[in-house]
Amino acid sequence: MTVHILHENPEWLAPFAAAFAAEGVDWAELPVTGGPVDLSAEPAPGVYWSRMSASAHTRGHGDSAEHARALLDHLEAYGRRVVNGRSVLDLELSKVRQLTLLRAAGLDVPRTVAVAGADPDAVLAAARRLGPPVMVKPNRGGKGRGVDRYDSVDELAAALPDREPPVDGVLLVQEYVEPARPYITRVEIVGGEVMYAITADTGRGGFALCPADACATDGTPTSLFALRPEVPGQLVDAYLDFAKRHGLEVAGFEFLEAADGRTVTYDVNTNTNYNADVEAVAPRSAARAVARLLGALDRE
Repeated sequence: MTVHILHENPEWLAPFAAAFAAEGVDWAELPVTGGPVDLSAEPAPGVYWSRMSASAHTRGHGDSAEHARALLDHLEAYGRRVVNGRSVLDLELSKVRQLTLLRAAGLDVPRTVAVAGADPDAVLAAARRLGPPVMVKPNRGGKGRGVDRYDSVDELAAALPDREPPVDGVLLVQEYVEPARPYITRVEIVGGEVMYAITADTGRGGFALCPADACATDGTPTSLFALRPEVPGQLVDAYLDFAKRHGLEVAGFEFLEAADGRTVTYDVNTNTNYNADVEAVAPRSAARAVARLLGALDRE
């Protein structure tokens, strides 16, 4: 049969195409950039993998989220095997949902106020409640777009009129967590196993830390990323349990070690990309692991 890849950004497919070829997996693209979903037609046989991204609207694909939702509902209604299915997409599209579920799982997350409607007075009130410095970010984002730090309420008030409105109408005001060292860590999980962890240099990269080669075209060097040999075992176990509980078969968890001694998890990425430089030196390839996982499911 065939592995069908739902996506809206072909620039992110090249590493996976190479991995599928190496593993002998037949695959086909299934773009979710708008168009019909015939709810009365039986979907093609095979395994489906959702690569739908929360940042689709930043590439002019404002309808992709709803297209993907409709298609995944249709596939699951017909019993098709979907990797990172409908419920996972809801997690990808909402940082509120991510933070709420991470906290419920016992993980430390940043203190956050979600402001529906992005009302300026409510945003400023949230910043006062948390106490600056604060982070302000869209509930549905990606690639660090719209993620900013403000060191005072006055600075935030001056910036608000020029901020791009959040695509889903929800803006997050979040405590700024001072890192002990200028990097964050991302733990990559495929099929219930940890592949490896990477560090991303926040000192140079700021909040724009997409590891894909395609993201490097905007001036972000791939050297921002490096393999991290060890991650606290208790944290890894918590991520594996979270992934299993919520059906995340391919995911990346991001955390930082704070200056105050906390270990804070702040993001779950369910359409994770892999950095080529890290893949070249990692003990095993995450892209190849994805190809093997999908190939094995397709043969079942």
